Amino acid sequence: MAQGQTPIQAADGLTTRQRRNSPLVIVHSGTGKGKSTAAFGLALRGWNQGWSIGVFQFVKSAKWRIGEQAALAALDQVHRDTGAGGPIEWHKMGSGWSWSRKAGTEEDHAAAAREGWAEIARRLAEQTHQLYVLDEFTYVLKWGWVDVDEVVEVLTNRPGYQHVVITGRDPDPRLIEIADVVTEMTKVKHPFDRGQKGQRGIEW
Repeated sequence: MAQGQTPIQAADGLTTRQRRNSPLVIVHSGTGKGKSTAAFGLALRGWNQGWSIGVFQFVKSAKWRIGEQAALAALDQVHRDTGAGGPIEWHKMGSGWSWSRKAGTEEDHAAAAREGWAEIARRLAEQTHQLYVLDEFTYVLKWGWVDVDEVVEVLTNRPGYQHVVITGRDPDPRLIEIADVVTEMTKVKHPFDRGQKGQRGIEW
């Protein structure tokens, strides 16, 4: 796309500005590394636009401290201190959702995932954030912890200007169908192939 020109002329009746500022459902999938990293990169762009951002991590261990979490928390503090950028919330299933009254107790993972999705759906209905990052959300759909059809309905009918980015392997075809942007990360070569474990600053 040279100079931002699209390959086709849309016939949807929208102005260029309306079409350019449409809320998107974005899916980062594939067997390669970088799905979450790309999503958090979008969060950085959103913060610079002054958007409210909600990050919801599914599956990952509560003990896993990742660089993006620390960086986005620092940017949230910058917003609080100076008004620059936008507010950022980070919620992780493994540590108990921060809005849950039962945080810290042992809960069934599927029930926790459903609780997390219910909170996301509530926030979408209330237009709480401009950008949602649902990290590794495809897995809870694949495992049947959260109903795919419900997710599709909520995302399709969400009000206002709200972008949703979903990461993880093997996204359900119904999710792909409603997505506006789908990118597949393909591994060509990686140190994992020769038995080298992930390293700080690269994998986390």
